[in-house]
Amino acid sequence: MTEAGISEISNEASASVAARHAATLQALPFSDTRDFEEASRGFLGTIDHATITSAAGRVVWSLEPYGFLADADAPATVDPSLWRQSRLNMHHGLFEVLPGVYQVRGFDIANMTLIEGDRGVIVVDTLTSIEGARAAIDLYFRHRGKRPVTAVIFTHTHTDHWGGARGVLDDETLASESIPIIAPNLFMENAVSENIIAGPAMLRRAQYQFGPFLAKGPRGQVDCGLGKSMAAGSVALLRPTDLIMATGDTRVIDGLEFEFQMAPNSEAPAEMHFYVGRYRLLNLAENCTHNFHNLLPFRGADVRDALAWSKYLGEALQIWGGKADAMCGQHHWPVWGRERIDTMIREQRDLYKFAHDQTIRLMNHGLTASEIAETIKLPASLDGAWHARGYYGHIRHNVKAIYQKYLGWYDANPVNLDPLPPVESGRKYVEYMGGAEAILGRAAKDFERGEFRFVAQAVSHLVFAEPGNERARALLADTLEQLGYAAESATWRNAYLFGAQELRHGMPTVPPRPPMPRETLAALRTEQLWDVLGIRLNGPKAEGKRIVLNWSFTDTGETFILNLENCALTYVAGAQSADADAGFTLARGTFDEVIAKQTTFPEAVTSGRIKFSGNPMRLAELMALMDEFPRMFEIVEPKQAVVA
Repeated sequence: MTEAGISEISNEASASVAARHAATLQALPFSDTRDFEEASRGFLGTIDHATITSAAGRVVWSLEPYGFLADADAPATVDPSLWRQSRLNMHHGLFEVLPGVYQVRGFDIANMTLIEGDRGVIVVDTLTSIEGARAAIDLYFRHRGKRPVTAVIFTHTHTDHWGGARGVLDDETLASESIPIIAPNLFMENAVSENIIAGPAMLRRAQYQFGPFLAKGPRGQVDCGLGKSMAAGSVALLRPTDLIMATGDTRVIDGLEFEFQMAPNSEAPAEMHFYVGRYRLLNLAENCTHNFHNLLPFRGADVRDALAWSKYLGEALQIWGGKADAMCGQHHWPVWGRERIDTMIREQRDLYKFAHDQTIRLMNHGLTASEIAETIKLPASLDGAWHARGYYGHIRHNVKAIYQKYLGWYDANPVNLDPLPPVESGRKYVEYMGGAEAILGRAAKDFERGEFRFVAQAVSHLVFAEPGNERARALLADTLEQLGYAAESATWRNAYLFGAQELRHGMPTVPPRPPMPRETLAALRTEQLWDVLGIRLNGPKAEGKRIVLNWSFTDTGETFILNLENCALTYVAGAQSADADAGFTLARGTFDEVIAKQTTFPEAVTSGRIKFSGNPMRLAELMALMDEFPRMFEIVEPKQAVVA
């Protein structure tokens, strides 16, 4: 294993997995090659292997490691449907969607769409990294000529759609404040908050979703469903200058009229669609792409609203049905032709509606989430539509998300109301099943029969009971590996294979988590910063303590009382306490610099940038009660660190 934690997985696919793949080849319409034709349509040029490097020479994105996907036939270790999607996601470079409309695809998991106006070019979504966005806009200029960026549009709040904005807008342009940056209402609130509060846990879980520490290859990571992987470059958030507030809002941008549709709480908390009449172009952001999307990603998030999602697609069809000559999204490739566009929207609309309604129907018959996942089957018309396949989301976990949205985690069986945690229950299961040898013997037989799901459950109990049992770890790893080889969903495959890797080799070695970027801090409201501080408070350490601090921010005019009591940190905005232990007066910008570790609190006091009254050591006492969250923690085995 390398220092990065990448390890080649060497086992072959089992006979049962190979048989499953053979059945998939017979069941799905692999003779339909239209997606391959459309994914390559309009190609103008690219850079070698889509390789993008930072100023320091570090590779932040490259498709070169995926050269194995040149083979048309799937190996036995990859589901053939997923192999097909993985090959489609290999197309990279600049593509003409329509004369005047272009996309850069394959330079990131997401797309950059470029729409030419009267004076320059409007950039829709700016990829994850500054380096990737700069490479994308340079490729466009190389083929279409240098022209000014006249506007930037963010379709929604996920980082892969705004993180690279500084790559298309230079410092001089930003300083002039002459370029509109357009986004849906509540963009900032959601862009900066969705991954902040639960960020440490989400980032660790995302390693299982995207598989960045897996070797890329037929026995490792092949895709993410939406695209190849996540870029590893620099990210900065730019604050929008213009918010779209309602469906039907229009803007004339560089001579083009854009008509917008709001789609909040669909794929993202704040998301929007648009139509450009001059080009007869429809863009449905990330709500109508070439896969069944996630209603609850493995990294964690608020559950997405499948019913609202379906309704937004139905509304888009009512507004723009029969009007568009091309429909492009911010992932995957476009589709052309009014009938084809409308059919895809209808099928995607009905995909989310079917999943929602049938989950609720079965739920109201008394079925639990896992029982619904075993029961529900897509209708043949959707099951055979390539764009409805579960490469990123999947019907089997999306129905569980819908169940959770309505009824929560509890299935109403009191047996599951307060079960033992994994280590304690693992020990009892091992005892009840007759000990480790009995479990391993039975599990080995079930493994040979291809009963991998139950083998994983049973042997996981043994690993949690006896984490040092190498035979148990090896068998569980082998089992997860076969489940990964069998998975059509890229995210399922990544999760299974990364779990297997960690059982064999332990967690990857990674550098410490960097401080929160200054730009992100500046985008957070002060209330959000207090909320972040509150979740870091170690409650047991704070037992019996009471600390009251006044805060006054000179540049924003904000005042706060920060209050610790009953082992909880609360705040009151717009007030000051006469009984405070200490008070601090400073610019909010200085506060951001301290949190970003660009300066320290004592240094800022010494330089006169922070003034205080009372006993400033009470702040130090408060900060001593704060946890530092680990970047890595165990998932497929017991936690080694005990959380106080």
